Amino acid sequence: GDWDFWTDWKDRRLWVTVVPIVAVTFPAAVQAFAWGRYRLPWGATVCVLGLLFGEWVNRYFNFWGWTYFPVNFVFPSQLIPCAIILDVVLLLSNSFTFTAVAGAMGWGLIFYPSNWPVIAPLHVPVEYNGMMMTLADLQGYHYVRTGTPEYIRMVEKGTLRTFGKDVAP
Repeated sequence: GDWDFWTDWKDRRLWVTVVPIVAVTFPAAVQAFAWGRYRLPWGATVCVLGLLFGEWVNRYFNFWGWTYFPVNFVFPSQLIPCAIILDVVLLLSNSFTFTAVAGAMGWGLIFYPSNWPVIAPLHVPVEYNGMMMTLADLQGYHYVRTGTPEYIRMVEKGTLRTFGKDVAP
């Protein structure tokens, strides 16, 4: 959804929790089918590769090709390390229950560190017209989405952003 489309919405709180929870369901179902029927230990990885290919086609043709959003503003999340962990846990444990608990936990825990090298340059603080914001927020400021009301996308102003953790009131 929207938490994965825009870099200014890929924040430290909601993107990290919403996207992994939503994204694990379909690869886990394909993994259960591939392992249960054929004993193939790479169902989640193949599923994520297919989803990633579809996402790149969508982002390239729809976002860049039609609306000219920069690709570094709409890139999809990297889910391949998460899927590899899910498949390895199932392969080593041979248990759907253990994979559901430990593999899904590994999926969620590795999601943010695997995406951090791509996201980190966009969390650099910049000053723009006297306001302090991240580079991702500045991109969202210049490339306004027509279907997204501005009261939903919150750009924190001034020196309230600590760039460490919380917003200081």
